[in-house]
This record gives sequence, structure tokens and C-alpha cells, in this order.
Amino acid sequence: MDNPEESPADEQAVTPAERGLLYTWHSVGPSKQVCPERVLLSRPILQVSLGEHHGLLLAQGGQVYSFGELLWREVSIPASAPLLEASLLGMTVVRVAAGGFHCGALSEQGNVYMWGENTAGQCGLTERGTVTNIPVPEPYPVSMVDSEVVPPVAVRVMDLACGREHSLALSAQNELWAWGSGCQLGLVTSTFPVWKPQKVEHLAGRHVIQVACGAYHSLALVRSLPPQDCSTQNTVKKSERGQSPHYSATEREEQVAVDDAHYCPLGVELTEAMKGETSPRRRGPRQRLHPAKLEPEGSTYPLTQADGSPRALPFSGWKANKKSAYPDELELQSLLEKLSGQSLETQHTTGTGDTDSLSSHTSDDSCVSSTPSTDPLTSSYKDDSTIRRQTNSNSGGSGPYSSSPVCLEEVRLCLEKEKQALQGQKSSSLTNIHQKGKTAASRRRSLPGTPTHGSPRRRRPCACRPSSAGRVQAAAPEEEGDGLPSLETEVWSWGRGSEGQLGHGDQLARLQPLCIKSLTGEEVIKVAAGSHHSLALTAQCQVYSWGSNMCGQLGHVNSPITVPQQLKLFDDLRVWDLSAGQSHSLLLADGDCVQPVLLYCGQQQEPMSVQSESSHQSQSSCQRSPTKAESFTVRPTLLPICIEMDYISSVCSGGHSCAALADLNVMGFISAIHELASRERWFYCWLSSVKKLLLTPLRNRESVCPVLGEPCTHLFFSICESFVHLHTLIGRHATSLSYFLNDVQGRDVTSLPLLTHTEYFLDIFKKYCSSVGDFQVMGGFQFLQKLSLECLGHQHTALTQLCVSDLSVGGELDLVSMLYWPLEQLHQYSRLLLKLAACYDVLTVEYQTLHQGCRHYETLSLSLLRRKKEAETTFLFWKTHSGKTTEVLRLPRRRVVCESGNRSLTLQNAGRFSNHWFILFNDALVHTQFSTHHVYPLTCLWVKPVTDDCNGLYAIKITCPEESFTLVASTPQEKNKWLRSLNQAVDQVLGGGGQGSSPGVTAISRKASYTFTGDERFKDAQYTGGWLAGRVHGRGIMKWPDGRMYNGNLKNGLEDGYGECVLPNKALNKPDSYYGQWKEGKISGFGKYKYASGEVYEGCFCDGQRHGYGMLSSGKLARNSSSVFIGHWVHDRKTGYGVYDDITRGEKYMGLWLEDQRHGSAVVVTQYGLYYEGTFRENKMTGPGLLVSEDDTFFHGEFSDDWTVSGKGVLSLANGDCLDGQFSGEWNTGLKVVGTYTKPGFNEAENKERNSLHRLGQYVVPAGQRWICVFDEYWSRLGCDAAGRGERTTAWENIAVTIATARRQSPDLSRSQSKALECLELIPQFGKAVTTANYDNIRRYLTKACESPHHPLGWLVETLVTAYRMTYVGVGSNRRLLRQAVQEVQAYLTHFYSVVRFLFPGLPDDGGILPEPPACPSKSRHNCNTAAQCVMVVSCSSLLLPLLLPRLYPPLFTLYCLQGEQEEAQYWERILRLNKQPDQSLLSFLGVQEKFWPLWMSILGEKKQIVSSSKDACFVSAVETLQQISTTFTPSEKLMVIQKTFEELTLEVKPMLHCDFLWCMDDLFPLFLYVVLRARIRNLGAEVSLIEDLMDPNIQHGELGLMFTTLKACSIYIQQESTT
Repeated sequence: MDNPEESPADEQAVTPAERGLLYTWHSVGPSKQVCPERVLLSRPILQVSLGEHHGLLLAQGGQVYSFGELLWREVSIPASAPLLEASLLGMTVVRVAAGGFHCGALSEQGNVYMWGENTAGQCGLTERGTVTNIPVPEPYPVSMVDSEVVPPVAVRVMDLACGREHSLALSAQNELWAWGSGCQLGLVTSTFPVWKPQKVEHLAGRHVIQVACGAYHSLALVRSLPPQDCSTQNTVKKSERGQSPHYSATEREEQVAVDDAHYCPLGVELTEAMKGETSPRRRGPRQRLHPAKLEPEGSTYPLTQADGSPRALPFSGWKANKKSAYPDELELQSLLEKLSGQSLETQHTTGTGDTDSLSSHTSDDSCVSSTPSTDPLTSSYKDDSTIRRQTNSNSGGSGPYSSSPVCLEEVRLCLEKEKQALQGQKSSSLTNIHQKGKTAASRRRSLPGTPTHGSPRRRRPCACRPSSAGRVQAAAPEEEGDGLPSLETEVWSWGRGSEGQLGHGDQLARLQPLCIKSLTGEEVIKVAAGSHHSLALTAQCQVYSWGSNMCGQLGHVNSPITVPQQLKLFDDLRVWDLSAGQSHSLLLADGDCVQPVLLYCGQQQEPMSVQSESSHQSQSSCQRSPTKAESFTVRPTLLPICIEMDYISSVCSGGHSCAALADLNVMGFISAIHELASRERWFYCWLSSVKKLLLTPLRNRESVCPVLGEPCTHLFFSICESFVHLHTLIGRHATSLSYFLNDVQGRDVTSLPLLTHTEYFLDIFKKYCSSVGDFQVMGGFQFLQKLSLECLGHQHTALTQLCVSDLSVGGELDLVSMLYWPLEQLHQYSRLLLKLAACYDVLTVEYQTLHQGCRHYETLSLSLLRRKKEAETTFLFWKTHSGKTTEVLRLPRRRVVCESGNRSLTLQNAGRFSNHWFILFNDALVHTQFSTHHVYPLTCLWVKPVTDDCNGLYAIKITCPEESFTLVASTPQEKNKWLRSLNQAVDQVLGGGGQGSSPGVTAISRKASYTFTGDERFKDAQYTGGWLAGRVHGRGIMKWPDGRMYNGNLKNGLEDGYGECVLPNKALNKPDSYYGQWKEGKISGFGKYKYASGEVYEGCFCDGQRHGYGMLSSGKLARNSSSVFIGHWVHDRKTGYGVYDDITRGEKYMGLWLEDQRHGSAVVVTQYGLYYEGTFRENKMTGPGLLVSEDDTFFHGEFSDDWTVSGKGVLSLANGDCLDGQFSGEWNTGLKVVGTYTKPGFNEAENKERNSLHRLGQYVVPAGQRWICVFDEYWSRLGCDAAGRGERTTAWENIAVTIATARRQSPDLSRSQSKALECLELIPQFGKAVTTANYDNIRRYLTKACESPHHPLGWLVETLVTAYRMTYVGVGSNRRLLRQAVQEVQAYLTHFYSVVRFLFPGLPDDGGILPEPPACPSKSRHNCNTAAQCVMVVSCSSLLLPLLLPRLYPPLFTLYCLQGEQEEAQYWERILRLNKQPDQSLLSFLGVQEKFWPLWMSILGEKKQIVSSSKDACFVSAVETLQQISTTFTPSEKLMVIQKTFEELTLEVKPMLHCDFLWCMDDLFPLFLYVVLRARIRNLGAEVSLIEDLMDPNIQHGELGLMFTTLKACSIYIQQESTT
């Protein structure tokens, strides 16, 4: 293989040589003689991993190097010149893992590559197939496919760990995969090796954070399940404990009790059936080549010792020695001298060589499958292991590192002793009997391995993020949703447990993962596995160890330890990283200084003479005895070499080797990061001790409520609550910083949680400071001090020792200072962030981010210190002014700002002997006079200085919502002091900084809540909303105690603008409600009023009364008085034109009103077909009138009451007979007649009928005067006093304001509606002259405006349509109303066009011609002839009818159909009869010349001949085109259909005639008549009448007019066609 120095990857150095420094040394040697060797590479080293005799290095850029005994290549590479793995170049490796004798690498894409020994399948299935005893010399990809999903998907891996004969991978979904051999896989299988990675189903559904592999056991760090997933028993216990309502939050960390049935501690006991079996990994003697290492991760350490006693925490020693090359070198040297002499060393007798403890001999025989039956266990390795054992025996003698046969006798003796111990303890299970202090509170929260939250296939987002160096941060436990690591974790273990390395209290194997109960709730953040021992690091910097302790690697005297036991460390040491080797443990900790220190516990080498002798004895025996002498440390010993390694960021162990990654302190950056992390870990330990020793005992004390009292008890629980939140945040932050240090090269400084979670940190500290301050203000600390002396006892002294610097005075505990001390950490954050920022250029993003974070924390620190001072001042104020009067004003959140003692401030014009005392709090100004006091909330208080006048008064005017008064100060200085204090207090209570605004301008406009007490209009009302200088102004909500409510805009203390009001109606027990416009406190404008009686009025108001256009709906259809009125109102009464639909009587009145009475010309129609028009007076038909019945009986005469005839009249019958004379009586009951009866002549009947029809409409209100009120409301919305009277610019501005307001107050608008309103909000160029070029722009604008109900034009169209439909729908569908309906449409067009011309004054008069746009001279001569021929005429019909008629078409066309109902019947009968004939017969009957008869027809592109029997085959396209006339609305659209029909007819006839053919009416009419007959158009007469009445008069005599006349003639011809 090529030399690594020649590889292209080393040609460029990515970062300076002061980062990523690697030191390695041998673990078996006296700690004072250890000489670390630095590995020199051109690139910084990001990670190191050590196996038993080899190691892997990951350099920046994703390059991987190997060193040590590479047995699969039969080479030995020194660590000083590692070998580059060239086959991994270009893979961008982000993580490496070294197993016992194999290697693994993880790429940035999540792919796994394995190489090395593969006898046990630990490298997975390779291309060599079944040849498993051949090593894998080069990295080979191992595929992991999740076959449980459809379709199968590749698994992305984010972490990797390797043991001796197995490998584990952690996927991006936080699921565990395993392959290799042995029960340490945790798989449900009896077949080994496992070549393909399989999922560990026992952990399916759980969130695995980290994995670690020992020689033959595995560890996993798993996130605990949420509290709601615990057993129901937990809820019962929770409800029984404590009396505080805040219990759930503060006790959350200690509620871990679960039923014993949820825990299965059973292991697998080894039997004689396992004799002769060996591991699948058996090879010949191995030569010792080079040490190796394990990967590191960061963590933290607590402030209490194992026995719970606190440690002294001196806060000195943080200052760096500026004269030294290493800032903290002197402190570190003093620490080394102090601690190195205190390490305990004990001489034990074991053999030298492989000090792998008893598990070295017995671990192989505890390798069993995951199947509980005996047969699979005994047969799982029998065949293969026998062959391998024979191979091993022939390969030579066993060297120091060869695997020996299984010593079952020792295992059997060990198990027998354990069984006896279990029986002596009278334990019903094999749980932890060595740890007696643990209770049920430490039990695990969930079933072991049981999937929760549904399917175990649930996916989680990948936590790994590529760093700047291309690394995947898989070493750090995955973060929670808020980006900080979780501290609620569990440790699970499985595999061989002959040395107790599983931590379950026995030495039995575990086939599947099982939770270690004693570590649940201990906040474990990292686990490490040695060969046969295990380590766990907690967030409180505690280290737990268990397993083999033959060489003292656990740091305890006991051997072995089958349950986790806490290490006893020296004072002031906080461990934050650890690693485990074969027979030693390496810890990285904080000391008295910033630079980290190394701690070592485990095997130490003897002098060379003894070592060589022991080595010779060990080689003469195939078995190693655990009773030979060897030197090792019992307690962790500090390694002095750490001072030479600068700032260590992580440690690694493997085999008998150790390694450390370090960085030089360039520009102070590294030291600042380490200082930040170290201080945060110290802070978390301090908080943990305060919580444990002070808050938790006091909170659980039953007498806390009687002693503190009810208010202070709740405040104390609030302190506990906020303290727990702060404690949790700091713990997670300290853990995150430890992870940051482990990967300091790959992390960006801007990703520090202090910068990414700034708001979260500030919020937690604010809440904590507020809770402590509130408790202090209410005097709670006085009672708490007494309570702590009573209940804490000996722990009171321990608390005093926790006090830093000035927290205790004279040996007494100051609880106030202690609970306020966490605020000092904010200043440290600011200082350290500023120190980090100094390492960057001011123009970089890093500097800007760090400097901004520094300002945030420094600002908050100063602010909270001010709050602390305010709380102290307030407490002293209440203590000085105690009494019943002032006690009422004492509130937890209230702080005193200043008070007017010694008459420094008084009321203007106060009496000589009056006593006025003013107290300014942070939320109110209190005026106390004798025994009474008035409280003025600062949210509704306005301060204004009064200019000094000739009287020399130093006055301040105070304005409140209901009163105003003037304060007079004694001196100008006193006035300025109070003015500044008032402005600052008001500014702060309104959300400002409280730094003092300019006098008199502090928040004149604001939002606040207030309850009126004396105001006549708003008495007892509670208001929330906007204010302006003491008066309600803006949007707000006003609520009265009696149920009244107003929600809307106010102006100068009165309702003004849009608002919603609810008025209770006690009589009907229902409220009235109004939604609409207000003006000066009264309902004014357009709105909708819903009455409690069920009536609904929607229209215009003025001064609280219905005035203008409006529609009133009374009752429902099921009631006896259902009616609808739409029309004009004056002062709450119907006056003017209106339509009244009496639904109950079935009558509709359309006419004039006066004072709520029918008065004037009107039309009345009934559901029985009666039609009346005449005059009304005082609600009665009076005077001459016209009455027509359904059978066309016609009466014209005098009326005296409703339907009562009295006087002269003429009665015309349907047959033309006439009765003239005196009439009396009611129309429905019978008439008395005295007169003359005449019979018409032969031709007089038709004339009589025609004359009678022409007489209709003589008493009707003219169409132009009917809906004037609607147009008046429109003009008022434009800001005009009357029609056309107003400023055009003001009108357009009002339109823009109306649309903008509608957009703001209508949040439910769709995207298209909002976009349309945005376009309409732009004011068009209305002043320009209208030409043919810009005419279309106006037409498009009008179309959009009329489609939007928020535009005034859209409202006008919508209102006119409503009025039209109310008039001519239902009872109004009377054929005799057709003429009125047509005239009303024409009146609409006339008024509408005047409105449009006001907005666009460039439009010509109705029927005017649009001029051509000005053109250049050359073009003007060319287009002169064209301009003379093509003229564009603008009329109200052509411009506005397309906007109105489609909405009015249904009722209007219905009237046309009713008018010609008889003619339509005749027309349709002839249509059906004539269409029975074939085409040629019909053409012949109609007189169409044969030269126009088609001979061929096209069906689907195929020509077929027309025969005599063909039907509906001729002129098909023309027929289909004419049928479209029924789908159009406007006359212009219908005329275009007729024109296109003629064009289609011409196209079909032209092929049969010569080219210059011209139509003549004799030829055209019969042919067009054929098309009309075949089109079968229903109500053709109604279509023709509508076109004739409403078509543009400018086209009546043109080509379109001629075509329309032809259609009309066809219609008449069909109606009059003879039936014979």
C-alpha cells in the first residue's frame, strides 16, 4: 500500500497545526512515568478509535488512517506513521470504529464499510461468500436494507460501534442494527454468525441515542418514554403525594415508579452442555503490534459526593496567568501536586500479560443465542466451533493474546456462589441485591423493548448534520425537538455478564436488551464499554462503573461489581468525558482551572525485572491465573501529563492503549470555549445541590403551608417550578457544551445554544427572577429561613458550605442571596461571548453573532439586577409601612418606585390640613388620604408637565379615563424626579424599556384595559382596546355587566366606524345585535340589525334610526306575520318608494309610502293573479284605479278600500263585452252594477283588448324614480352630497380607502379575491380622454369592480339585483309586470351610466362616438379611409348591460315567458309537428330551392349521402349554432349567435353555388326557417321580445338588425302557420 505521506489528500492542510492534535500512550505503566507520543499528520485529526491492538484515525477531509497490528494484512504499522486507507478516498468518511480485531467506517451518506477479521461475521457478508474464515483486507460496503417496509429501503446509519465478534449500527431513525456472533447482538435468532445486519427488535419503537460495544456485551443509551406513557399506577402515586398544585412540574424527575411486573431480570445460566464450545473467532497466536483507542464523547459532573455530602466549591481560580505560555499552567501544576500524592495504590496478586480479568476465560462460554430453549443454545456453535477449535489447536501454542479454551469449572463455582448469595438475601428475583439504598422510584418507566406509540416503524428526523469538515455528529446523543440534548435517559445492556458487566445485579447473560433499573433517572448522557466492564457518565458529572475490577479499572475496592456504583472522586473534579479499555478507564474532568485534567484508574506496570519474570511464567502456562501480583490504582489518579497536552477535547481507550485529542489555545478561543463549558457544568452541579439539599426537602415538608401562609406557599411553589426549569435548561446546556468540545473542530461557533436559543434562555431567567422577587416582596424569606432551620438540621451546614463568596455572612445562610445568585451566570455568558468574539474579525458573521448575543445577555443581566434591587426596596418599604391599609396594596408583582414622604408632592388646591400621600408603583399610582386610597392603573394614566406660570407652581397634570388632577411638587428637582419616574413607569408597564421617555410624550396612543366606574355612558363597563390621551380611541371591546357588548372602532371616546354591538332584550330573553357603521356614538351608515323579535334589517342608518335604503325581514315563513320590505326609510319609518311582500296574505305592494303607510301611486299583485294599479291613501285603495284578473277581466273605476269598488267604472270582459255604470261591493265577493251592457262588433274585440293593455302603467311610479335611495347611498359612499355633486379625486380616494379597509378587516378572503382587491385598490387614470385605445381598460376595470362586493360599484350592482329580485320573484312573477320590469332595467342603465361618467369624465354621452387615439402623420393618411368606415359608438346598453343583465336575467326572462305563454304553446305544437318530416320533405314544404339541398353529410369525418328518409342531417352546424342562443344573456350576445348562424349557413351553401353568390331574402328566408325549425328553441318568442326591447338602438337598422328581423319573421311564421 502507498505511503500515506504520498497520498494526495495530504497535499493541502485544511486548518493550522494547532487544532486536532493526537497524543497516544500505553496504559500499563506508572502514572508518573507516562510519556505521551504525539501523532503527526498534515491534517487535523477529528476522531480516533482504538481496538485491542490497532487503531483508526479520522482526519479532516474524511481521510482514514490505520496503525497497529493489522493482522488481516499481516503488517504492523507504528502510530507515528499511520497507513492511509486509500480505498476510502472520496467516500467522505465521518466516523470510524475499531473493534477487537476488525474496523468500521461510516460515510457522510450513511453507508457502512467494514474490514478486518470476519470469522464471526463481524464484518458482514462480503463478496467471498461462504468463506468466512478469511479476513476482509480492504474496506467493503455492508448493505443494510429495511425489508419490513414496502418497498424495502436502504438504512442510513449515523453511528457505529464494534466489539470483538459483533458490530452495532445506529440508524438515522434511532433504531439499532446488529451483525456478527453471540448473544451480545440482542437478536432473536439461534443461527450464528449473522452475516446480514438485522434490526434489534427488542428496542424497536424506542429512541436509541448512543451505543457502545464491549468485548462480548453491548450498551445502549435510550431516551426515556414521556410521563404519559408510564403505567397508571404512577398516576395514582402521583396524586397521593404532596399538597402543592405545582407538584407535577417539580417532582417530574423523581416519578419513575413502575410495577415490578414490567421488569424481567432473568438471565441465562451456563451449563455443562456448553463444554468444549468456543467462540466462532479462533485464530492462531497473535503478535503484539500496537495499541488502540475508543471514540470519546463529552459529559458533566455533579457537586455532591457519593454519600450525598456537598463539596466545597471555591469560585476562585478562574483567572488565567497571563505571564505563562499556558494561561492556566500554574493552577494546573498546583492541582497536580495536591492530588497526585493522594491517589491510592493497592498491591494485588495476578499474573502479568493479559490482565483481562476472569472474563477473559469465561466470557466465551457465556455466549448463547437469544432463544430461551436449551437445545438451540447447546447446538448454536457446536459444529462450527469444533472445527475452529481443531484449527486453533494445530496452529501453534497460545501467546499472550490468543484466546484460551473455556474454563467452565471457574464459571460453575462463580455461579454457585452467586446463587447462595441470592438465597441469603431472600430475593425472589435476580435483580440488584448489592445496592440496597435504591427504591422503587428508580425503576424503569417502560416494558423492556416493548414498542410504544403504535408501530415500531415510526420514523424520526435524522439528527446528524454535516459539519464544516463533512462529519456527521453521531457521537453526541440526539437532540430533542428544541435542539438541546435530553437528560431523561435509560441505559440498556445485553450480552455476556460473567463479570457483572451488564449491571443487573448478577453474572448471567442477557439474550436481549434489558434496562438497568438503578441508572434510570440519573441523567446518563454517555456510556462506555471496556472489555469486561462498563462506565456511565451523568449530566451531573458523576461516573458509574460496574463489571470486572481485577485491575481496579472501576475505581472501587470491590471486585467484581454487578450493579452500577458511583466513583468517589476528589473534590472539585467534574468529569465530562470518559473511555474504557481492556483493563483501565480514562476520565476527562474539570479542575480548579480551565484546562482539563486526566484521571486514570486500572492496571499499572511493575518494574522491568518483575515484569519479565512474570511474563516468562505466564507463557509457560496456557491458562492465566487471577491470583498473581500486579500493581493497579483503586481510585482514579490524576495524570500529570495532561499539562503537556494543552486543552484536551476528548479521550479514547482500547486494549492497553490510551489516546487524547487536544487543541492549542490560539488567541484564547479554545480556553474561552472550555471556560464556558466548565463554568456551565459547575453551575449545573451547584443548582443540583441546592435543589437536593434545600428546595426538595422544603417542598415536601407538610408544614410548609401553615408556616408560609397560603399566598407565600403558592409563590414558593412557583420558585420551585421556575428553579426546576432553570435547572433542566442548564443541565441540557452543559451537556450540549460537552458535546461541542468533543467535536470542536467540526462545529461552528454560531451553533452554540447560547446563540441559537437566546430567547429561550432569557425567558427562563426572567421567569426565575420574577418568582424569587415576588416571594421576597411578600416577605416569604423570613418564614422560609425559620422553616429551613427546623427541617434541614445537619444539612443546613452543608448548605452553608455551598455558598459562594459573599452568600453567607458570619456563617449564617442567606437564602435570598443564594436564590438570587444564578443571575450572576448571565454576566458570565456575556463576558465569555465577548471573549470569543474577540477572536474574530469585526466584519465576520461569527463576530456579529457573538457580539449580538453578548449584548442580549448583558442587557438582561443589568435588567434583572435592577429588578432584584426593586424587590429589595419594595420589601423594605412594606416592612417600614406595615398596616392593614397598606397590606391591601401589597401584591407579589407590585414594586415601589417612589413615594411622596414629607409632603414632597401634594394635590393642587388641597386644603391646609389635608393629608395626601402619593405612592408610585410599577403598575399603579396610589393616592392615599387618611384611611382611603385611590388606585390609578398606569396603563390608563397620562402624564403631562404643566408649564411654570407666574404663580411659580411646579405642577404635573395627570389624566385618567374618568378624571384628571394636577400634582404640585415642592421644588423643581422634585417635579423632574416625579415626572421622570412616572414616564419611566408608564413606559415600562406598556412594554417599553422603561429607560425614560421624553416628558409628556410617553405613549399618548396605547392599548390597555380599564373598568369604568363613574362615566355615565360607560358605567361599570370593562374596556380593552386603544386609547388616546385618556379617551377610548381605536379598536376595542366594551362589555357591560348587563350583557351589553360593543366590539369595533371608537374615536374620541365614542363609537365611530365599523362596530358590532349586542344589546340584551330582557322581555324576549334574547339579545339584539348590530353589525355595521357608527358615527359619534350612534348607529349611522350601512349595517345589519338583528332584533330579538326575529326581524332583520339590513340597510342604512342615521342617528340610530333606519334612514335611507334598507330591507326589513319580519318573522319566518312558519309565522303568521311573515313579510319583507325593501325600499326607502326616513327617520325609522317607511317613506318613499318601496316593495312590501306580505308572505302571509300572498300580496306584493310596489309603490309609494308615507310614515309607514301605503300612500301614493302603487301596484299590487296577488298570488291568485289579481293585478291592481292606482293610488293609496292611509293604507287604503282610494280614487281611480285599474284592476285586472287572471282571466283578463278588466275594470277601470273608483275604489274606496282594499279591493272594494265604489263609484263609476267600466268592466271589460275577456270576450270583449263591456259593462259601464255604477259599481259597488268587493271584487272577491261580488259586485252590484247599475249600468249599460254593450257587445262589441266583429273587429272591435281585438281593438278593445289591445287598448286595455296599453292602458296598463298609467298609475305606476315611474321607473326612474323607484330606487333613488340606492343611488343616493352610493353617492354618499363616494363622499358626494348628491348625484354628481362632489370632488372626483375625493371619490376615488374614498373607493381606495373602502377597498383597503375591506382587505384588512376580511381575513377569510381567498388568494384570488385578495389579489383582485389589490388591483382595484390602485386608482386608474380617470382624467384622461377616453379613446378606442383605452376604452377596453375602463371596461375591464368596471367588470372587476362589479364582481367585488367590497367596491362601491359592486355594492351598487348587488343591491340593485337584490331589489329587482325582491320585486319580480315569487308573487311578483306576474306577466302584466313585464313592461315595468323592462323599464326598470333601462332606468338602472341610465343611472348607472351617469355614475360611471362621473368616475370617468372622458366617456361620451349615451350614444356618443369614441374618438381615435392621436397617431403620427404618416399613419393618419393611411388609416383615413378605415376610420371613416369603422366607428365605435358607446351606449349604456353596450357598456353596462353585460354587467347587469346576467344577474337580472332569471326573473326578467320568466316574465317574458309568462307574457307569451299562449303563443309559446302554439309555437311549440307546430315545431313538434313539422319536425316529424324528413329533411327533404321539410325543405320542399318550406319552399327551399333544390339547389340549396345538401346531397352529402359528414359523420365523424366520413361522407354519407343524404336520402329521402334522412332526418336532422342538413345544415347541422347552423342548427347547433342557433341553439346556443338559449345559453346567452344579453341582446348583443344573442345577436352574435344569430350572425354566426348565418355565417355557418352560408359556408354550407357556398360549395354548391358559384363563388360570387349573394343572398336574397326569397332564398334566405325559407332556408333560415328550416334552421329555426330544426333548432327546436324553447320560448323563441320570449327570446325575440327580450332582444327587441333591450338591444342597442344603434344596431337596429344595420346588418345585425336585418338578421334579427329575419329571426323574428320566422318566429311569427311558425306561430301563424296553418294546421291544415
